[in-house]
Amino acid sequence: MLNIEDKPAFDNRIALFRLAFRPFFLGAAAFAAAIMLYWMGSLALGWSFHLGDISPATWHAHEMIFGYSLAVIAGFLLTAVMNWTGVQTLNGGPLVALFALWVVGRLLPLVWMDPPLALYAFIDCLFALLLFAAVLHPVMKSGQRKQYSVVTKVLLLLFSNILFYLGALGIVDDGERMGLYSGLYIVLALVLLLGRRVIPFFIEKGVGYPVQLKNRLWLDLSSLFLFAGLWISDAFLDNLTASGWLAGALMVLHSVRLAGWHTPGIWKKPLLWVLYIAYLWIILGFALKFALLFTDISPSLAVHAFTVGGIGMMTVGMMARVSLGHTGRNVFDPPKILGWLFALILAASVVRVIIPLLTTQHYLLWIGISQFLWIAVFCLFFYIYFPILLRQRIDGRDG
Repeated sequence: MLNIEDKPAFDNRIALFRLAFRPFFLGAAAFAAAIMLYWMGSLALGWSFHLGDISPATWHAHEMIFGYSLAVIAGFLLTAVMNWTGVQTLNGGPLVALFALWVVGRLLPLVWMDPPLALYAFIDCLFALLLFAAVLHPVMKSGQRKQYSVVTKVLLLLFSNILFYLGALGIVDDGERMGLYSGLYIVLALVLLLGRRVIPFFIEKGVGYPVQLKNRLWLDLSSLFLFAGLWISDAFLDNLTASGWLAGALMVLHSVRLAGWHTPGIWKKPLLWVLYIAYLWIILGFALKFALLFTDISPSLAVHAFTVGGIGMMTVGMMARVSLGHTGRNVFDPPKILGWLFALILAASVVRVIIPLLTTQHYLLWIGISQFLWIAVFCLFFYIYFPILLRQRIDGRDG
């Protein structure tokens, strides 16, 4: 039985800051819609943006990784680590402070015309550092060494963000590119690691009939080794040939893994098929990286298969499920509208990646439609989950 140490009194905190998933999931959804709207305005209408020498496109990429994705990671890990270790994670005032720091880091370039880049970098990296400390503490206190693989990735995200800013400040040559690609691969590594832990479990518990899914140790180890190679090759060495072949091998390995998780019942459960298809998008990202060896397709298609399809669908699916489960609701009978929500982000992924892969005509139109669908997804998510995440658990428990 889970024994949460130093559990605070139930009535002493507003519900929004009882656990990290509440503010960070809502904040991530609101920011995902707002930042995409601003990117649309910058791309289509020429809205001005001033943050040192950082271009609007680079800032967009940075905020999707270190703004949106890191917020979801914060909400998920600070909730999951408490369950894994039995040690209370941030809540109340400390959680308010951490969340406020994330908000300041997101809004500063938008409300302050051309803020000092060094100040922005300090605030942004301080958030990642404090998040790392907040995740590390319960893991160290519980002595659960197996969780260090998760904690290490949060630290690597901090280092990737520092590298990005060192490049933006002109201190490290090509630092912006290396930091962005490193951040992307570390987020993908976290998604794959957590997916490996929870997707088979969710499927086995959720399809409504007995099923035992396959996981293979040799596949886990080989995919980890090859992924580390791809991260180093693509982010730091910029070696297209090595990256392509490593991505091809990862495409095969993760296809084998995903095939071992398949059972027909997942297609009747939106909270299951959204995670399964998200994993499939990551495999497609590997395939498109591999295809760069033989074709002249745009490298951005692989990036957006990883981000819009893989990370986007996976985070939306996980936020939807975690928000139901940790507010005392039945994850086996979710709101019917979630199926449409997941279909929208799937459509955004198809329009952004598959259609431009088939035709180069009307490219900016497809980007615009995908952006509109992305905004609709997160506005709908915020509308559905705002009252859920703001209120107390329906079962009366704290959390």
